[in-house]
Amino acid sequence: MKTENIKIDITGMTCDDCATGIEKMLAKNEGVTEAKVSYASGSCECSFDPSKTSKEEIINTINNTKNYKVDDTTETKCCDANTNHFDLIIIGGGSAAFSAAIKAESLGLTTLMVNGGLDFGGTCVNVGCVPSKTLIRAAETAYHATHSNFAGIRPKGVDINFAQVIRDKKQLVATLQEKKYMDVVSDFHNLKMLTGWAEFLDTKTIVVDGKEKYTALKFIIATGATTNIPNIEGLNEVSFLTNVSLFDLEEKPESITIMGAGYIGLEIAMAYNRLGVKVRIIEFTDRVLRTQTTDISEALETQMRNEGIEILPNFRAVKFEKKNNETIIHCKCPDGSFAQIIEKGKIVVASGTKPNTQKLGLQNIGLELDKTGHLLVNKKMETNLPNIYAVGDVTNTPAFVYTAAFEGKIAVENAFTGANNKADYSSLPWVVFTDPQVAGTGLDEVQATAENIPFEVSKLELNNIPRAIAANDTRGFIKLIRNTETDKYRKRIGRKFLSLFNIRRRHKTSSHHFRKRCCQIELLC
Repeated sequence: MKTENIKIDITGMTCDDCATGIEKMLAKNEGVTEAKVSYASGSCECSFDPSKTSKEEIINTINNTKNYKVDDTTETKCCDANTNHFDLIIIGGGSAAFSAAIKAESLGLTTLMVNGGLDFGGTCVNVGCVPSKTLIRAAETAYHATHSNFAGIRPKGVDINFAQVIRDKKQLVATLQEKKYMDVVSDFHNLKMLTGWAEFLDTKTIVVDGKEKYTALKFIIATGATTNIPNIEGLNEVSFLTNVSLFDLEEKPESITIMGAGYIGLEIAMAYNRLGVKVRIIEFTDRVLRTQTTDISEALETQMRNEGIEILPNFRAVKFEKKNNETIIHCKCPDGSFAQIIEKGKIVVASGTKPNTQKLGLQNIGLELDKTGHLLVNKKMETNLPNIYAVGDVTNTPAFVYTAAFEGKIAVENAFTGANNKADYSSLPWVVFTDPQVAGTGLDEVQATAENIPFEVSKLELNNIPRAIAANDTRGFIKLIRNTETDKYRKRIGRKFLSLFNIRRRHKTSSHHFRKRCCQIELLC
């Protein structure tokens, strides 16, 4: 029998009993032939059969305990080895990439993470979820300081220090990037992190910044997505902003015109309007939040107009022109005529996103894309190439931070353990952080129709909900979309304080029973 030896340092031991306990724990690994642990020296000498176990598995056994950790040694830290070959190379540095790296470390895999563009942490912490949500909450605080639902409460106004709000946002981003991302992997023994642009030379090799080559057994592409900039004459000459640059602007603009009325544009519009910026939205389709049904769009549009936001549906910008300190937007109007819109402040582009695939050298390996440029993956996050997986916003899966993290984990498991895990998004919960918020799970009426699913819709206005009545805020509604063959429910919610829930009933629900059931659930929220 062939044996190998490993000597490692262990932290966290407080007595000889700790050493004895670790020896007994390692002995349970059938591949370990002998383990000697010394509390005095804080070390472990272990012999093992490499056909039955590995040094990575031994190290992980110790690291997975609550109190004991393997110390940094040249034997266990892959980055000290003079090699550019890894078990796994992750291209990208967002939530999907970090989730994959965490799972890879737990499996003892040598891993290289290569990240270009945004800082490590990706869209969510740097320019997406974290900055947008803190600005939304700050704006909500300002709004409630000037608006009340109760006649007996008279707000006295608000003093907004816009620059301070942005500085606080920047500090929060820096703190969470460190605590939620960098600190998490700071003690990983098998992870190497590089800043640079990775390009595939072949299916087993990448080159970083055109200089250093690296090879791996498996790859995970997690490069995310960025704002899709439309090809409109003059747009590149007017110094437009996106969420990346807007959220760092400490000087409050007099006004902004937002190009696009999707969820990003609407969240920006409501936040900045409430922080004292005059807001206009230009949308080339017939309504805001076009991905949802018309009643949801109408409810949101009514609220936004009531708050003073100008919305121009069915307006298509065809040319931008800079004149002195103003931007002239030439638009085609709904009736076919043309008009000039003058913006004295800033132009913000929020016209959707596109996957970051341009610099990956995909033409060198034949990776398949869909018609929108996203990487095609199956439910196991596999691409058409057997050793390359893709996860997160760069793929044709739902673009959420929590789905990206989930995909990163199962991609590593499927790639190295044969777990055969699949992503099932048939009842995926989601939310748009407008006010009122829009949330839902499962299929809506349009999607059910497209899939030829028979359905029935029950709709309850919030003026029938006791909690909404008590709060003197009855904007919005709840909808249940029931499959009439299976009685499974899918729900859409138009109020911010309602919890997401699925109702599965074995019998049909009348309007009376529906209203009664929703009231009962709402009173428990």
